[in-house]
Amino acid sequence: MGFHDFYRLSSHAVIFNELNQVLLLKATYADYAWGLPGGGLDHGETIHKALIRECAEELGCEITVEYLSGVYFHAAVNSHAFIFRCKILAGQSIRLSNEHSEYQWFDLDALSPVQKVRVEDCFYFNGQVKSRAF
Repeated sequence: MGFHDFYRLSSHAVIFNELNQVLLLKATYADYAWGLPGGGLDHGETIHKALIRECAEELGCEITVEYLSGVYFHAAVNSHAFIFRCKILAGQSIRLSNEHSEYQWFDLDALSPVQKVRVEDCFYFNGQVKSRAF
C-alpha cells in the first residue's frame, strides 16, 4: 500500500446484556443492515476516542471500554475494524440517533457468519487480541 492510498478505520462496541445477547442497531441508511454500535474514525482521532464518540452519538449514552478484542480487515470495503468489549454505564437508557431506527439484543447464533466470529472473539477473549481478514 502506498503512502497516499486510502483505506478506512472504524471502532465498534460489543455490548452484552445479562442473557449474553449482543446489542445491534438497525441502520437507516445504505442497506438498512443490523450492526454493532460504532463507526469510522475522524481525522486525527484515536480508535478509543472514536468508539466513545460514536457510541455517545448512536446510543445517546456513555460507555466504559473494557478491552480491545480484535482487529479485522474487511476486503469488500477496504477497512480495518477495531472491536472492543464495552458496557453501558449504569442508569442510562438507549436513545438512538437518526442514523438507526431500532435496537435489539441478539443471541450469538442469530448473527451473520462474519459478525458471529467478531462477537465470539470478544465474548471468549483470553487476553490475546485476534487479527483476522474477511
